[in-house]
Amino acid sequence: MTSKDTIVTALRAIADPSGGGDIITTERAGGIVVKDDGGVGLVLLVDGLAKDDAERLHAAVDLAVRRVPGVTAARIILTAERGAAPAIRTGPVPGIRTIVAVASGKGGVGKSTVAVNLAVALARRGLAVGLLDADIYGPSVPTLLGLTARAQLDNNRLVPATAFGIKALSMGMMTDPGKAIIWRGPMAASAMTQMVDSGDWGLLDVLVVDLPPGTGDIQLTLAQKIKPTGAVIVSTPQDLALIDARRAVAMFAEVGVPILGLVENMSSFVCPSCGVATDIFGHGGAQDAAAAAGIAFLGAVPLDMALRLASDAGVPPAVGDGPQATAFAALAEHVATGLGL
Repeated sequence: MTSKDTIVTALRAIADPSGGGDIITTERAGGIVVKDDGGVGLVLLVDGLAKDDAERLHAAVDLAVRRVPGVTAARIILTAERGAAPAIRTGPVPGIRTIVAVASGKGGVGKSTVAVNLAVALARRGLAVGLLDADIYGPSVPTLLGLTARAQLDNNRLVPATAFGIKALSMGMMTDPGKAIIWRGPMAASAMTQMVDSGDWGLLDVLVVDLPPGTGDIQLTLAQKIKPTGAVIVSTPQDLALIDARRAVAMFAEVGVPILGLVENMSSFVCPSCGVATDIFGHGGAQDAAAAAGIAFLGAVPLDMALRLASDAGVPPAVGDGPQATAFAALAEHVATGLGL
């Protein structure tokens, strides 16, 4: 059974943002109550803290308490000695500040490649980033990050793998890569929410969620239960892909998820031998579609052999310094600005 002492011990690991030791020593956390059913309540003093510091402290305390074995719920009352406590942004997942859904209306547009490289580029900006591969039927994140180890359980929590500065979880880390996942939609949606809720993500500035293509159960479950902060839509320039991209934009608009913008992937191809640019799938279609829909255009990612080779090798181009890295860095800047990070 959980005791007050175990909660105090967990909270002693959290430093007071104002200095002076941990939040128990400085009496920033107190009034701890442990109920017979495992529910924990406490008072957190946020007096004198900037809004961002208060938000991160609240998330850290919530996460630390919920990690204590036997805890079933945590109720943290915010208070301040002088004036009102600052408004605290709390997402549906403790410790995760913002959630970005990366989606497409159809498959084959390079959505997972964009999601992986967006996550890596955001991490290179100094943000704490997680990546959830919610493409249950076709998980490709392990390949794109060069991950071969199986997912581990620690205290009934899934431990994300770490690669290129981000934390990642994928169904591909839990199933035989040679076997098909044959599940009905509700089962796949449930698996996605369990990876979010049961993942030992720690404190994240942003969780990037790589959604499967389309507008089905997984997308609706994410929108209704996980409540993303915003969505990034990926398309190639040709009309066929853009028709489906517009459907994805419409779906997120209907369920109240803000659209951060549209990305044009597989844009102009520059011949490595002669340097001539060829618009294999057209060019500029996504930018025109974004303008017509009244949403932001987040940039174009060129079609390049180096991108394909690096992705197959499990090394995201966003970690380098080439034109692809530049494109993904610009995308990350737009997304971070849209999230207020």
